[in-house]
Amino acid sequence: MVVSDPSPVDRYLEVGLRLGRHLDGLVDAYYGPAHLSERVDSEPLRDLPALVSDVRGLVADIDAGDGDLDPIRRRWLRAQAAGLHTAARKLAGEEISFVDEVESCYGVRPQFVDHEILAEAHTRLDAALPGSGPLAERYEAFRNRHLMTREQLTEAVHVVAEAFRERTHERFGLPEGESIRFDLVTNEPWSGFNYYEGGLRSRVAINTDLPVSSTAIGHLIAHEAYPGHHTEHCRKEVGLVRTRGWLEESIFLVGTPQCLMAEGLADLAIEALLGEHHEPVMAEILRPLGIVYETEVVAAVAEAGEALAAVRGNAALLLHDRGRPEDEAVAELERWGLLAHERAVKSISFLTHPTWRAYIFCYVAGLPLCRSFVAGDPARFERLLTEQLIPADLAA
Repeated sequence: MVVSDPSPVDRYLEVGLRLGRHLDGLVDAYYGPAHLSERVDSEPLRDLPALVSDVRGLVADIDAGDGDLDPIRRRWLRAQAAGLHTAARKLAGEEISFVDEVESCYGVRPQFVDHEILAEAHTRLDAALPGSGPLAERYEAFRNRHLMTREQLTEAVHVVAEAFRERTHERFGLPEGESIRFDLVTNEPWSGFNYYEGGLRSRVAINTDLPVSSTAIGHLIAHEAYPGHHTEHCRKEVGLVRTRGWLEESIFLVGTPQCLMAEGLADLAIEALLGEHHEPVMAEILRPLGIVYETEVVAAVAEAGEALAAVRGNAALLLHDRGRPEDEAVAELERWGLLAHERAVKSISFLTHPTWRAYIFCYVAGLPLCRSFVAGDPARFERLLTEQLIPADLAA
């Protein structure tokens, strides 16, 4: 019997699973062939230098034309393998500059956002927020007025999810049998997380370490569920994995361009679903629950303050590119992101986590790239949900 060499796709799945044994969370999702994951789990742990060599060889073989892959699929797999190679090198202890790490993994080169740009956002926000006094205090008071109790959050999650599910089905389509379980959790570095289990099922965890605002719940559900991460996973499982046999889509790996694409479309999800000005729809959904949601103020504050999301990238660059201490990054988030101290410190826990330290630019850069690509066209958003695209495709 002649045993053929494994295909580039099989090698990609295997090396991703092997690297995942070295860093918890690197394999965000896997629903590929069970025999592959079972074999990897049962074999001796392969050391990191050997895995670096394995991924380097995979990239070279993809470049050399190995495997029966059409050009678009080959380009996507090559970008994924190259990002994974950088992640493996970093895990193995190789010195890589932070900006090079982000660019090699996620396909964008991070830049520090000038404080003059953020100061302009502060001016717009100052005009949008009611009252007088220091801007940071008024911004925090605005947030606090919209905080939900745990009971309100529990009810809002299910009501908003069902409303968004219906709209997503009408606008973009959902495969029959998809489902989500929502859990409230604590002691995590993120605000929400989609655990895709395969078989069109997700578990969405919402972190309650800090109270959740009614101004954020729509974005959170759209991002993690409908029409964000869960919808993308379901559409690609049916359209690419089951129908076309593209098993490379059955694994989701941190440290690859796939992540930037996913986070960009998920951050754009509420806008794609409800339109650029979604606040009246959210107010209509939340009003029967007795939850505070000041429609006009929320809309004005959201528009004025959107640029402040980039401050998270500045904090990451301070920590990992400029080598500044954590208290300086916290001060950046407080001064320019207008975060209360507790929220700024919580943000640092994400930026210093070994799995997520470079990941912040999937949000900071992903949203503007996806928004520019979609340009308000639902058909283009659906392409993000269903096709193999890389960041360079969006910038073209």
